[in-house]
This record gives sequence, structure tokens and C-alpha cells, in this order.
Amino acid sequence: MKKDKKKKRASIWRKLAYGFGSIFAVVVMALVAGFVYESIAAKQAAKDYPPPGKMVDVGGYALHVVKAGSGSPTIVFEAGSGETSLSWRDIPDKLAPYATVVTYDRAGYAWSEKASRERTGDQIVSELYRALKQENIEGPYLMVGHSLGGMYARLFAETYSDEVMGLVLIDARPEDDARDTQAILEAENFAGNPPASTLKLLKQSGILRLFQDDLLKGLVAEEDRGQFINVIAQPSYFEAKEEEAELAHTTEDAIRGQHLGALPVRVIARGLPQDYAQAGISEAGGRKLEEIWQAGQRKMLDISTDSRLIVAERSGHMVIHDQPELVVDTILDVLQGR
Repeated sequence: MKKDKKKKRASIWRKLAYGFGSIFAVVVMALVAGFVYESIAAKQAAKDYPPPGKMVDVGGYALHVVKAGSGSPTIVFEAGSGETSLSWRDIPDKLAPYATVVTYDRAGYAWSEKASRERTGDQIVSELYRALKQENIEGPYLMVGHSLGGMYARLFAETYSDEVMGLVLIDARPEDDARDTQAILEAENFAGNPPASTLKLLKQSGILRLFQDDLLKGLVAEEDRGQFINVIAQPSYFEAKEEEAELAHTTEDAIRGQHLGALPVRVIARGLPQDYAQAGISEAGGRKLEEIWQAGQRKMLDISTDSRLIVAERSGHMVIHDQPELVVDTILDVLQGR
């Protein structure tokens, strides 16, 4: 009897071990297949999505710079965190008849190469300036910055003040935002974005490509997902975006208390609040965060004696997508001295 029981137990364990082994083998095979699938798809994407602009060396690595239009002044676009030259859609084309227009990808983003220098505001601004000079794209520059790019545009205007003729800030990040919102976000147990290592694994394993509609819902517009998967979502992108966020405080410190004299400054603030609930933030917490953001938009009027607030009544944070015509009209007003 004892021997029979031992044999039955041994048989059960063998079956369990075989079952677990089979499951493990299937999982491993699926992961390997995912990595192979993504590798093949990425190679094809590199052929299908060539850079529309020019690769410009800025000291051992190249930035992707797109130039349109001609003449003076030069309108330079600085995109937000995680945004690229593609984010502006057709706004540059609408402005090209009036001036030289430049969009670009910061190092590590989209077609630009990975940087070998840290992603501080000072470094980012100096790389942009070097790329402009390398391509003989002269000022005066009208700097246009969205979100985090607004802080870089402000730093550029301060660093190269003799060559900047105006500044348009599109729902730009205020310099005190991190400091003013820290306690609220901690109370809300806000975890922030997933680490770059996790996002890189999702992309390299093919999971992000296969389940893009679910994983990118509410993050990337459906019409932009093909470009995001095939051009933007590279390992260097996730790394650069994370490092920029970690070092954003250096740019905040650099522009805090800034005053640009009588430089024409136009602040476009969103009219619709963020969907804080999507980020797991309570209604009360979201209301406080929105109040801080809106107060920060109005505080930016203090950076110049020639400043003006424009509220994008029908827009959330992505004013450049919700009301692109307002962005174009505001830039043209600055160009024409209105």
C-alpha cells in the first residue's frame, strides 16, 4: 500500500512538473517570438519612416532638424516632454509662407541620436543653438515652446537674448510647478510614469506594438500611434524622456524669477482641466493641481513688460492639437508686431 501511494505521489509530481515545464517553455517561446517580431518590424519601420529633415552633428551625436519656409525671422519650435517634431502636425506648414520655420527632435527622441551628455536644460538649449548655427539658420528667433518645452524656450530666450525677438508659451510648465505640487502628489500616492526600463521591455518584446490600442489609449492619439510605435518609441527615447524629467529642476532653477525686459511674450493657457482621474488622482487633488497650474500660467506674464494671456477655451493640455489655429494666429500676431 505504501509503495502504491508513493508511486501515485511521484506520478502526480511528474505530471505537475511536466505541466509547469510545458507552460514555462511556451512562455519562453512566446517571449522569444515577440523579440524577433519586434526586431523585424523595427528594421522595416526604419525603411518606411525615413527622417524628413536633416541630421546635424552637435558634438558626437546628431539632432534631426526640419526646416521649412525662408526669410527672417526664424520660428523655432520646442516640443513638450515625450513630444517630437511630429507633434506639431501641420502648424509649421501653415507658418512657412511667413518665415523660416524649424522643428527638431531633442537628443534621443524620434530620429535624433542618443546624447552622450546629461539632459539638463542648459545642455539641451546649447545643442539646439549649435544645430541652428551649423545649418546657418540665423535669427532673430521667435521661440515657441509647449509644456516642458516652454521652459527650454524660456531658457533659450534668456541665454541668447540678443538673438530672440519673441516668445510664445503654449500651456508651458511653470518654474515652480514641481515644488508647488509635490505635497499634493505625495498625498495622492501618485507613482508617476513607469520606469524607462519597463517601457523599453514592453517595446523590445513586441508587447507595445501588439497591444498599442490598449496600452496607448488616452496617451497617444489614435492617428499618431503608427508614428509613435515606428519612429518615436525607441529605447533611447524612454531613457531621454526619463532623464529630462529627473533633471527638469535644473531648468526650473535657471529660469526662476526670470525677467526678459520688453520681449513680446504670449502665454496660451488651456481652458479645459486635465483628466486627473485617469492618473488615479482624486477630484479634490485634481482641483488643487489645476489651480496651481493655472496660477502658474498667469505668473509667467511677469517675465516681460510686453506679455499677454490667451486662454484656449476648447483645449486641454494639447492645445497644439485641440486648437492649432489659435497657435498659428498667436505666432503670426507676434511676427507682425500686434
